[in-house]
Parts: sequence; C-alpha cells; structure tokens
Amino acid sequence: MKLLRKILYPFSVLYGVITSVRNYLYNKNILKATEFNIPTIVVGNLSIGGTGKTPQIEYLIRLLQNDYKVAVLSRGYKRKSKGFIIANENASAELIGDEPFQYYQKFKDIIVCVDADRTNAIQQLQELVNPPQLILLDDAFQHRKVAGGFNILLTPYNDLYVNDTMLPTGNLREKVSGAGRANLIIVTKCPETLSEDEQFEITKKLNPSLYQTVFFTTIDYENELQGTLKVNLSELESAEVLLITGIAKPKPLLKYLKEKNIKFEHLKYPDHYHFNSKDIGEINKRFELLKTNNKILLTTEKDYVRIFDKFKNLNYISIKTKFINHKNDFDNIIKNYVEQSSRNS
Repeated sequence: MKLLRKILYPFSVLYGVITSVRNYLYNKNILKATEFNIPTIVVGNLSIGGTGKTPQIEYLIRLLQNDYKVAVLSRGYKRKSKGFIIANENASAELIGDEPFQYYQKFKDIIVCVDADRTNAIQQLQELVNPPQLILLDDAFQHRKVAGGFNILLTPYNDLYVNDTMLPTGNLREKVSGAGRANLIIVTKCPETLSEDEQFEITKKLNPSLYQTVFFTTIDYENELQGTLKVNLSELESAEVLLITGIAKPKPLLKYLKEKNIKFEHLKYPDHYHFNSKDIGEINKRFELLKTNNKILLTTEKDYVRIFDKFKNLNYISIKTKFINHKNDFDNIIKNYVEQSSRNS
C-alpha cells in the first residue's frame, strides 16, 4: 500500500492544484457562495473519514436544542435515494444514510434532512411552515457553495492534518492551508489524560491563526449497552463477544474494550458498509461457533442503525464527545455566535 501511494504521488500534486484553484476562486468571489440569514454551523475535516463528526454534531444538538429549533443537514453518504428528503416515520438508514438516521432516532425534536445540494436543502428548510432557527451542516467543510456562518474543523489526535498529504498519497481532501477557513479547531479522540503541556505542543504544531481557538476532546463510552438487552459493560468480562464494525477507524473502540478486560472476536467491514444476506449469514454462523451460552453480539451505534432489524440479539455501545478542558469556553463561543446571528437575521 505504501509503495502504491508513492507511485500515485503525481496525482496527489494534481489533486492539490485542482482543489487550490477551486478554493482560490471561492476566496476571490469568482465562484459565488450562497449566504443565508439563518445561523449555520459547519462541522467537517480536511481528511477523509473517522474524525469524530457524528458525536460532535450530537454534542451541538444537545447544547442548542432546548433554546432553538435545530435542523441537521447531511448529504446522506451511501444512501439509496436522491434529492432532498426530510426524515419521518418511514426513514431508514438505506433511505437517508446511517448517520442522519442515527440523529433522527436519538433526537425527536429536531429536523433531520439530506441533500447533496446543500443550497437547495437550506432553501427548502426555510420554506417550511415551521422552519428551523439553526442549521448544523454535517461534513460540509469542502462544500463551499454554501457560505457557512461558523466553521468547526476536526482533526484526530493520532492523525493530525499537518502530518498528512493529499489524496491519493495521503488522506487530505484539500491542502493544509484550507484550515484557515475554520473559526475553531477541535483535536478529537485524545487520551483523556492529555496534559496542558501536550495540548500546547499540538497547538503549536497546528499553527492556528490569531482568530482561531484550539480545543481538545476525547471519546466517552457509555457504560450501559443498548439494543436487545440492557447490559452493563462490566458484565461482558465473563462473556464471549463477537464485535462487528463498519466504521472508518475502529481502533479506539478495540483499545477501550481491551482496557476493560473484555475478550472479543472482531469482524471488520469497510466504513458505511451495506451488509447483505451473505454477510448476515456468515456473522450468525460465527456467533453460533462461540462455545458458551454467555455470549453477545456487539456493534457500534452507527452500525446498529443499519443492521438492527437483521439480528435477533444485537447490542451496541454508544459514544459521546467529551471536552478534556475549557468546555464552557467552547459552549459560550457557539452560543454567542448563534445568538448574535439570530439577532442579525
């Protein structure tokens, strides 16, 4: 794989040139971005997959839903539909995508919608009888047709964008200079014990501009599993676990389960994987081969919404994003932006 990426380096240079020209045209207003008179918060990244966008969107929902009517807008990656759709009782992971369906299942008082054309989607939302007062745009940092009111850029602790290169040699969607569009930067998936000194060194490496603030978050796993059974995680120490993942970067979950002394067999699938009948049969067969009655089929929350109806006994572990420090500072920055933008609109 490393040799292949080196061979593809010329394509990385070309891709970098193309994205840089595109950004230049937007920065100079030669390509026009649409601005809306409603608070819009963009959550995204410079690299592909696995930066923690979903728990960060959920954090923002919890922070704002009691004071504002919130809408979450996503393109609905790998959904089997097209166009603008607002989630309702007929929604499914196949129809709107796994992450939007997860939002819809968890937060009943918000609007969840999908559309590859974010401009069209926001226009449609504004025409509703009861329109949202705030829109969260999931994975829209590179979608420059919409001028986001506030941009949050995520980068994982173990894979900082400043250490990466352009696709296909690396994982960057655009050059590191694109980080300059962010209002604030969040380093995600950090060790919970990350010290202030280490945070300072990482901040220096990211080299934020004077107007940018850098925050640090970690993954907070829920102790009680959800799904078929309500089981505390500690009860799995004496059980055999078959773990199914179809996410970009399952390593933090594997590390966490090992730290909890949970023995498991791991079946790894690609990110946003659509499980077919053959896959389901193979998983059931592997589960039956576990030689104990004390066994459990475990997956992630994102995977659960795609396959919950395909197994009789399936549980998931849910996660939240947790600020290591300066949580109130982050909350106040977001609330102040929304409040000010709401007054201006």
